[in-house]
Amino acid sequence: QVQLVESGGGLVQPGGSLRLSCAASGSIDSINAMGWYRQASGKQREWVATITSRGSTSYIDSVKGRFTISRDNAKTTVYLQMNSLKPEDTAVYLCNLFRRGRTYWGQGTQVTVSS
Repeated sequence: QVQLVESGGGLVQPGGSLRLSCAASGSIDSINAMGWYRQASGKQREWVATITSRGSTSYIDSVKGRFTISRDNAKTTVYLQMNSLKPEDTAVYLCNLFRRGRTYWGQGTQVTVSS
């Protein structure tokens, strides 16, 4: 079993920054990839960024140049540095982990961008 715990969400003004963290625990050998999704109120869940086991990263176009996904040396914690935040970035951000053909999800952390 895999557990994912996110932290770092909150309220920030437009143009501000936040750093989200996601710590994985449990059966976390052979992780293929970790990433972030988000779900705004009344909208479908949207992929945001992924980092693979080899360290390759990818992003949805709307966050390129503003968000950076990274991980710690143990490869069990993934981060999402979010800069130049916009009101349209407001959503619940969920961490996910892909391992041995299965996807695991965290509970999510709320990010609100508002003046």
